[in-house]
Amino acid sequence: MRTRYPHDAYCPKPEHHFTFGLWTVGNPGRDPFGDAVRPTISAIQIVNKLAELGAYGVCLHDNDLVPMDATAAQTERILREFTGALRETGLKVPMATTNLFYDPVFKEGAFTSNDARVRAFALQKTMKSIDLAVELGAETFVLWGGREGVETNAAKKPQDAIKRFREAVNFLCEYARDNHYAVKFALEAKPNEPRGDLFLPTTGHMLAFIYTLDHPEMVGLNPEVAHEQMSGLDFSHAVGQALEAGKLFHIDLNGQKPGRYDQDLRFASEDQKGAFFLVKLLEDAKWSGMRHFDSHPYRTEDEQGAWDFAFYSMRSYLILKEKVAQFYADAEIQDLLEEQMRLAETSVGKLGCTFQYSNRLATAIKTHPFALERLRTQGFNYERLDQCTTEILMGIR
Repeated sequence: MRTRYPHDAYCPKPEHHFTFGLWTVGNPGRDPFGDAVRPTISAIQIVNKLAELGAYGVCLHDNDLVPMDATAAQTERILREFTGALRETGLKVPMATTNLFYDPVFKEGAFTSNDARVRAFALQKTMKSIDLAVELGAETFVLWGGREGVETNAAKKPQDAIKRFREAVNFLCEYARDNHYAVKFALEAKPNEPRGDLFLPTTGHMLAFIYTLDHPEMVGLNPEVAHEQMSGLDFSHAVGQALEAGKLFHIDLNGQKPGRYDQDLRFASEDQKGAFFLVKLLEDAKWSGMRHFDSHPYRTEDEQGAWDFAFYSMRSYLILKEKVAQFYADAEIQDLLEEQMRLAETSVGKLGCTFQYSNRLATAIKTHPFALERLRTQGFNYERLDQCTTEILMGIR
C-alpha cells in the first residue's frame, strides 16, 4: 500500500523554504558495495514531484542537470525543458554548485591539485557552473572540496594546498565581480571521505580561512549536519558560530550516526535531540535562508520510497518546529530560563554584568571581593531543564 501523506499542521508549503538537490531524491541507491537499485528520475520529474509535495525549490550540481559531454544543442534543450518546468511549478533554484570530485581528472584534487592543468580545468568548470547558476536564478554557490585532501602527507604541504585553495576562491570572487553577478559563495567543510583527510575539515577551519580572502564579504559557510558530526562535534555549535559571524549563507540538513562514514540519512531520523536544538537555533535566529536537505533515501526503497523520504524530511522539521514552540510555552521551562537570565543580568556589585575593557574596570575587577564559597556550591538546575526538554520531545508534556 502506498503512503497517503497526511494533510495536517506538519504539511510542508513553499513558504517554509524547504529545498532538495537533484542528487538527493534522484539518488539511485548505488553504494561502494552495490549497484543502483532505483531507476534514474529525470530532473523534470523531480521538479514536478517536489512542487507537489510542497517544497520551495531545487538545487543542483552542474552535471546533475547537464552532462559533462553534452553538446551545445543538448545543453540548450535540457535548460529549456528544465526552466519550463520551473516556470510551470513555481519552484526556485536558490543554490547551485559544481562537481569537482566525480570525474577521474580530479582524483588528486581540484583547486589544490599538484597539477596546474587540473587546477586550471577546475576553474574553467566552476566558472561555467557559476554562469549556469546565475542563469537559473541561484543567489548562493556552494564550494565543497570533496577531493581537496590527501591519503599521505608526503604528497603535498598543507600550506601549499591552503594557498592554492585561497587563490582559487579569490579568482572566482573576482570572476563574479567582473561579470556583475550577485552571487555569494558558501564553503562546505568535511573531515574525510572520499579522501583520507580533507583540508579545512570543519566549519571553524573554514570560517578562519574566509578572513584571509581578498573579498571575505562574498564568502560564507554551508555547514552540514553529518560532516560536523563525523568529527564528533556538536552541529548546533558550528551553526551558532556561523550565525554569530553573519556567515551562515546556506545549510545542509540530514541525519548521521556518530563515528560512521557520511551516511546522509533523512533529517531527524537520528539524534532527535540534536535536530531539535538545531531547529530551535535556526528559528530563534529567524534565519531567512533555505532549509536544504542533503541526504538520500535508504537503499531499500523504490521510487515511491524516495518521495516518502522527501516528504518526511520536511515533515520532521515542522514537527520539531512545533516542539520548539512548546518549549517556549512550557511554564516550568520558562521559570528555569528566567532563572538563568537573572543570573546573566545580575550586576556584580558595581562592576555591572558585561565587561568591556577599560583601565578603571580592570582595576575594579582585580580588587572585587568574590563570595567564592557561594559560587562553588550553587546549582544551575540543568538536569531539570534537560529533563523538561526531553519530555517535550517524548510527547508527555
